[in-house]
Order: sequence, then structure tokens, then C-alpha cells
Amino acid sequence: MRLVRSLVLFSSFAGTLASYAHAQATPVPAGQRPTPMMLMISGWADGTQIPVRYTQAGEQVSPELKWMNVPAGTQSFVVNMLDPDVAIQKGTETQPHWIVWNIPGTSTGLPEGVKQGAELPDGTRQISATGPGYRGPGAAANGPLHHYTFEVYALDAKIDVVPSAATPAVSAALETRASVMKAMQGHVLGKAVYVGLFKRPQ
Repeated sequence: MRLVRSLVLFSSFAGTLASYAHAQATPVPAGQRPTPMMLMISGWADGTQIPVRYTQAGEQVSPELKWMNVPAGTQSFVVNMLDPDVAIQKGTETQPHWIVWNIPGTSTGLPEGVKQGAELPDGTRQISATGPGYRGPGAAANGPLHHYTFEVYALDAKIDVVPSAATPAVSAALETRASVMKAMQGHVLGKAVYVGLFKRPQ
């Protein structure tokens, strides 16, 4: 009797496991897949060179960002601009260029030339390695092109992070970015990435 019962239980478990494996292997029909969130920057095509206007070698105005296919339930956005070609203080930290958070969930992007200020009238907060605003690309002319990466996250909440007052400014940006990323955990509904290349003109 015990042998029969064990065989029945094993058969039931094997059947459940087979059903799970089949469900995992079965592709989701294209019409049922969620549309991925997208980020567009009007100043240049994804993966191409950034015009001087948006860099430290030019006017250093922030580019216009637009995001699409925003997930339902989005309450705020975070923009994280970084230079992954730079290792800060001989560690794994990347160069923080612009961290913007608590962008209202009704926003469809950021305009060109976002004003300086730790907190904007709509509640948006920002910081960079040089202060409370956008810091454009500035890779040296005698080196390789750097891959400036813009990440946008859609969150299901606003996050309660105050810009760090640490000095120098790069330390404040690093501390703030770490706090923002920690606060985002468990709240990310969608993400999109856009890249631009730059090094200073010779």
C-alpha cells in the first residue's frame, strides 16, 4: 500500500513539474506581451555622437527627453545619466552626470534646458557631480569616445530622498544616487535606456 501511495504521489508531482515546464517554455503570444517602455532624445540618434551644444564644450544645456509606453500605475519617474567609462576613486562607481527624481507620473518627458535647482516647482529633484542641475559630457579629446547613458525608470510611488549636502559635489551626487537607487527597489514598473557618444573636439 505504501508503495502504491508513493507511486501516486510521485506521478502527481511529475505531472505538476511537467505542466510548469511546459508553461515556462510556451512563448507568450505577441499580442499579449506588454509593450516595452521607450526613451527618445531628439538631439541625436541612439548610439551616435552627442552634439557639442549639450556638452561641457558647448552650451551645456540638457537635451529634450521623451518617454513612451509608460506602464499603468506610474506615479513618478527617475532619470539617471551616467558615464560608465569612468571608474570613481578606483572603484566600481560610475561618473554621475545627472540624477533627476520625483518627476511627476503625468510627465511625458523633460524639456530641453531644465533649469538649475535642487527642487523644481513641480516637486522634481536633481543633482549632479557639479551641483543641482545637468552636467554635460566632457570626456577628454585625447581619449576614446565615452558612452553617456541615460536611464529612465517608471515607479509606482514617489521616493523620499533629499539631495546630499556632502562635499565635494561629486560625493554628494554619489551619495544621493545611492539613496535614490535604494529607495527605488521594489517600485520599478518599467525602464528604458538611450546612449550618446562624446569626447571633446581636438
